[in-house]
Amino acid sequence: MDAVIFKKLVSKMPLGKKLPDAHYLHQDSFSEIDKQLSSFIFAVSTALKVPHDQWNVVKLNKNEFKLSLLSYPTFFIDAYPALTQSVTVDLSKLEHRVTQYVASDNPPILHRKETMLPKTHWAYDDCVMITQEGENAGLYDNSRMIGFKQSWENIIAKHGYELVDGRLFRSSAVTATISDDNKSDIDRHKTALVRHELSSPMKHLAKQGYLNGDYSIFDYGCGRGDDLRELQAHGLEALGWDPNFLPEADKEPSDVVNIGFVINVIEDATERSEALLGAWHLTKKLLVVSAMLANDSFISQFTPYKDGIITSRNTFQKYYAQAELKGYIERTLDENAIAVAPGIYYIFRDKIEEQRFLAKRHQRHHQWHQITTPTPTSEEQARLLFTQHQTLLSAFWDRCLELGRLPVDDEFAESTNISMHFGNAKKAFKLLIQVQGKAAELEFEQAIALRREDLLVYFALSQFEQHKGYSRLPDEQKRDIKIFFDTYKVAINEAKVLLFAIADTQLIEQACIDAHDNKLPASKLNSGHSLEFHKKYLSYLPALLRVYVGAAVQLYGELDEIDLVKIHITSGKVSFMGYDNFDTSPLPTLRERIKVKMWQLDVDFFDYVEVDKRPVLMDKHCYLQVKDPCYRKQLIFEQKLQSMLIKETDELANLSLQYIESILKKLNKIIVNLTIKSGKVQ
Repeated sequence: MDAVIFKKLVSKMPLGKKLPDAHYLHQDSFSEIDKQLSSFIFAVSTALKVPHDQWNVVKLNKNEFKLSLLSYPTFFIDAYPALTQSVTVDLSKLEHRVTQYVASDNPPILHRKETMLPKTHWAYDDCVMITQEGENAGLYDNSRMIGFKQSWENIIAKHGYELVDGRLFRSSAVTATISDDNKSDIDRHKTALVRHELSSPMKHLAKQGYLNGDYSIFDYGCGRGDDLRELQAHGLEALGWDPNFLPEADKEPSDVVNIGFVINVIEDATERSEALLGAWHLTKKLLVVSAMLANDSFISQFTPYKDGIITSRNTFQKYYAQAELKGYIERTLDENAIAVAPGIYYIFRDKIEEQRFLAKRHQRHHQWHQITTPTPTSEEQARLLFTQHQTLLSAFWDRCLELGRLPVDDEFAESTNISMHFGNAKKAFKLLIQVQGKAAELEFEQAIALRREDLLVYFALSQFEQHKGYSRLPDEQKRDIKIFFDTYKVAINEAKVLLFAIADTQLIEQACIDAHDNKLPASKLNSGHSLEFHKKYLSYLPALLRVYVGAAVQLYGELDEIDLVKIHITSGKVSFMGYDNFDTSPLPTLRERIKVKMWQLDVDFFDYVEVDKRPVLMDKHCYLQVKDPCYRKQLIFEQKLQSMLIKETDELANLSLQYIESILKKLNKIIVNLTIKSGKVQ
């Protein structure tokens, strides 16, 4: 069974619950479908050692080579049975994921069971009647909100019904009295803080080009509207809605929808999921979800309330761990969530846009040399033509170097002029090589190698992001694959080899040594333990280490506030360090440290809140290029400082700036720029 046959057989299934992206079918219906498909499903179950009696519904993906074995033990007992276990199998990657819902108080539930059974089945008529009751009661009017137990029970209650022995009956009970812990006692409106600059999610959207005017923006839970005012002032099509401050506004479908720090202030788990689903329903291209992160020691300071805490301002907060937030988003939306920063995730409805984003994320951007004045040649006409159109050809050459190949018409803004003056891109490229000579050929060969490596890194890291099939790739990536790899299969196979290699500690160690000795402009190698360097040198790393660090970035997000990166050679970890005044101070102090444990898919955050106790970076010169104007002065400064400190303290690690200054004060010394002078602080 391959993906083509699988897709064909699924599309021809005569029955099943048919959704836009999948078909659901009960085991009792397998006699009604193609025997090759049913046998394959059972074979997958057997291969994964999932007994046939531990699942009874299969979900067959229509667009991808995937299926899920679902366990609904009360399928024939409950009108709306709850899911207890899901085994999702990606047959293209030969990977599977098991999700347990037994302990969940809000599991997914099943509707319209009759669609998954043959009409001759003994339970078919009963299932039809159950569905008809729900439709008559208006429970299916908003199908987006019925997928989880708590949401479904709330909808039933709001429509004035209750379940008795699994069937709907008009509820005769009066609405329950509001209890002391009801959400009406929570001052949710106080969580909408006044901002004097764009929020963090909006800043990331701006950085990545989504606020350039080409996309409509909707802020779901916009608070006081500070982001909206700023966006509108720049002429952007930006609208918003908020239950407290802008309740009358319409919820408008938009290209980009932001639900920023909203889900963490909703104390009701059902309402929280409904808010996330509501924002997703409005999304045309990209949904941005953000929430507050915190560790257990911070949370323990507050009063527990439901699954969160009550703050001193009488507001509710549900704090998440980074991986926990990703899991919540993906369970609720059944979509891949991409970490952009701590507490900020992108979820793409437009899968082509998703692939563009991921590819761009892992592409290096080089400062290519501009074309110089042409050297004399016997082909005077070529030289004259080159000189006449040098600006156009320079831009064309830069684009060729960026792509590692010739651009097609829609990849270069001046393609029409290229065709007008040179006939086509090939002729323009030939002229460039003819006039520029061997140096240009070598530069283009280097560009090809770098671009191919960039693509390998991208395809390797895309394995974490549930990478889509070839047909769902942007056209420009299809061209890259054809030119650099010949086929998509070759590209993915090479990428997987590269990805799996990050588990080989010997390869990682050798790559770290090579990077330190030959590639990185500046770095610190702790033999057998780690390699440290400034984040601006990430693109200098060999492909293996770029994937190693890239895997950590997948879990953490963008490195905007980070200065140094540490690759742990043997433990499968990467640390990111952010310093105060790294670029301007001879003794930067450690503000935050993030340790990404890739094998455990976990992220640890260490914030150095007390400014006076922040550890000082004692060897900043290791992260500066030797040709840097400050390198020599920094090195001499550190050597002189350490020689003084070693006489006063046994350990130079983790010293605070306050402690260092106290020792210098005792020695009647002060730090002035990159020198240590005698004297007292004024």
